[in-house]
Amino acid sequence: MQRREIVPLPEHIYPPDEWRIVESRFSPDHAERAETIYALANGYLGVRGTFEEGRPCVYPGTFVNGFHETWPIVHAEDAYGLARTGQTIVNVPDTSLLKLFVDDEPLFLPVARLSDYERILDMRAGTLSRSFVWSTPSGKHVQVRSERVVSLESRHLMAIDFEVTMLDHAAPIVISSHMLNRQDAEPDADEPEELDPRVAKDLGRRVLEPKVVRSDEVRLLYGYRTAHSHMTLGVGIDHEITTDNPHTAVTTCGEDGGKVVVTVDAQPGVPIRITKYAAYHTSRSVDAEELVDRADRVLDRAKRNGFGALVATQRQHLDRFWDRADVRVTTAAPYAGRLQQAIRWNLFQLLQASWRAEGSGIPAKGLTGHGYEGHFFWDTEVYVLPFLAYTQPRIARNLLRFRHSMLDDARARAQKVSQRGALFPWRTINGLEASAYYQAGTAQYHINADIAYAIRKYVDVRGDTGFLSEVGGEILVETARMWEDLGFYGEGGRFHIHSVTGPDEYTTVVNDNAFTNLMARLNLNYAAAAVRRLESEQPEAYAALVAEVDLQPDEVASWERAAEAMYVPFDPERQINPQDDSFLEREVWDLAGTPEDKFPLLLNYHPLVIYRFQVIKQADIVLAMLLLGNEFSPEQKQRNFDYYDPLTTGDSSLSASVQSIVAAEIGNQDKAIEYFTYALMMDLGDVAGNVSDGVHVASAGGLWMALTFGFGGVRDFDGALSFDPHLPEDWEQLEFSLRFRDRQLRISLGHEHERYVIEEGEPLDVTIRGEAHRLDSDGLTIDLPTHHRKDS
Repeated sequence: MQRREIVPLPEHIYPPDEWRIVESRFSPDHAERAETIYALANGYLGVRGTFEEGRPCVYPGTFVNGFHETWPIVHAEDAYGLARTGQTIVNVPDTSLLKLFVDDEPLFLPVARLSDYERILDMRAGTLSRSFVWSTPSGKHVQVRSERVVSLESRHLMAIDFEVTMLDHAAPIVISSHMLNRQDAEPDADEPEELDPRVAKDLGRRVLEPKVVRSDEVRLLYGYRTAHSHMTLGVGIDHEITTDNPHTAVTTCGEDGGKVVVTVDAQPGVPIRITKYAAYHTSRSVDAEELVDRADRVLDRAKRNGFGALVATQRQHLDRFWDRADVRVTTAAPYAGRLQQAIRWNLFQLLQASWRAEGSGIPAKGLTGHGYEGHFFWDTEVYVLPFLAYTQPRIARNLLRFRHSMLDDARARAQKVSQRGALFPWRTINGLEASAYYQAGTAQYHINADIAYAIRKYVDVRGDTGFLSEVGGEILVETARMWEDLGFYGEGGRFHIHSVTGPDEYTTVVNDNAFTNLMARLNLNYAAAAVRRLESEQPEAYAALVAEVDLQPDEVASWERAAEAMYVPFDPERQINPQDDSFLEREVWDLAGTPEDKFPLLLNYHPLVIYRFQVIKQADIVLAMLLLGNEFSPEQKQRNFDYYDPLTTGDSSLSASVQSIVAAEIGNQDKAIEYFTYALMMDLGDVAGNVSDGVHVASAGGLWMALTFGFGGVRDFDGALSFDPHLPEDWEQLEFSLRFRDRQLRISLGHEHERYVIEEGEPLDVTIRGEAHRLDSDGLTIDLPTHHRKDS
């Protein structure tokens, strides 16, 4: 069930538009949400959707992926092996500020008289633009236009094109362009302490230490080092000032930033255009001086190429993205425009989180907010990587390589908890476990199997077996070792895994969590199969792997034995899989009788209260039935879904998409659409009530899966592609694309006909509705029998 409310943006302010998010008038009531919705990012650099004039703003932020500060985790009652080093993404200096003064009156939207207002996030162009006419207190009319880009071509670059024109009177104009260190601004003393564990920590001390300050005409360059993590940052701004009006520019520098003040004697009809370029470079090992030099070079190139070239290359990247990623729904329903708009906005967030995330992971909020402190979770492997494997496999590969870069820290973490092999952190930025609450954090050992699942998904979809010999095999060996060492053989020779937490964070530190055991079995089997495959097909790579990980002759067989003996809970009376070995013994939480203001439960009840009940934060068994669907019969799926769905609160953004997919598979179309709608509107409808903290990136990935895996019926078990569509009754057509083993597939699903085409690549054998077919460039059209049609 779902207990959260969808609060859609009002259509008279935010009208439906398939490719754009349009704000037709300034709306202070939606400012918090809009800062996230209008954020721009490229996977490396992100800028929240605040106004150039800097106010009003709620949570202004600029973030660079992986650039973080560390702090000691203080445990009220300490114990051996607990996480020691907290990590928090840094709000790097804000370069989006361009403050406007006319007759020395500041532009301030809440009190300004505006006409012809429009703010547009263009998801085909990858730009954020704004235009309006401001009637100043003295009765003068000023036209203001701006366009912002966070470059997909040059990942270190952000640019703003800002134009001001007096329409009917001359006036003195001042445009003050700032670089401002907001991270170290004084905190609001009246702000209450934030108790929500999903929100970033306020470090309460200086973070960015200035090391380099340079200025040259209208260019400013700063170099910083973080106080504790000792990461370095180079940031710079430069300006192109274009106007026929008399003007001057003065540059000033301070410890926490500087500004370029442009003063203009503006004449009516004569525009003032300032193009502002901003560059960011970060490092763990290079000094700030060198990063400032790099930022300097980025600014040189940007000014040489110009803003127009930046916009043109942005569109080229977006064209490539949408060619593979777009999902189109045709329906006569009145919500058609809003539906397509919301689908594309979610997909656009996946682009913004991943496109240039080279050498890093994907934070839970992308780079659109400070929520979850900029940490990487298992969300990436389970919810985002399938989308990337099927649309941009190069990026999927890079993300898995990034996980491999954390392997040494994962080995050390395994030793700390007395295990062999490697244990990856549940939440992290730098590779160290950053979860201070081990019950719902470190105890989620399934992170290891989630990574193994992602490796298998990527290799199966792309056909990139070379990845196993490169880095994948090493991860698989070390994660399999951990499972074989963690578990034990009990009565009857069954292999058990005790004291772990599954995906459901309302049920912690349990024995034989079914999801964990099933995923561990996958991990053990896939690791064994991968090693044996290397041994038979790539003996040199196998020898290198054996030497690298000191693989012993009997290890692979021990993984296979553990997998074969893995205990999976099953209740013969109810004919369902218990979530763990004691879950069904607990009292059932009365969700229907719980007041609405008590959700989410984690913010309103002590953990011990929650842990005593059958109540679920997010899909657990139901998620297992998606990831490992070929290991459950249709009847099992039906019974498990029917039992667990009423117990699921919807307190996690990770749940709705999974519930939608499984509901579609078992033929429960009402539930499939209900949960799909919650996933679709997770942020645009502020379902979780915290969109101001940033986009729920994993939910956006789950939305793509709900469309393709749920309603499209796509499956790829054992590397074999199959389709069993479940098109909603009031949808006329669903169209999407898949990249599978160097082939580009285009799929169009209707109620009377289905069309499958290989647009690029060799023919491919697939299964459609249980029947074998060969697809090629001529395409395959299937006329559906009457019982598959919506009007049957």
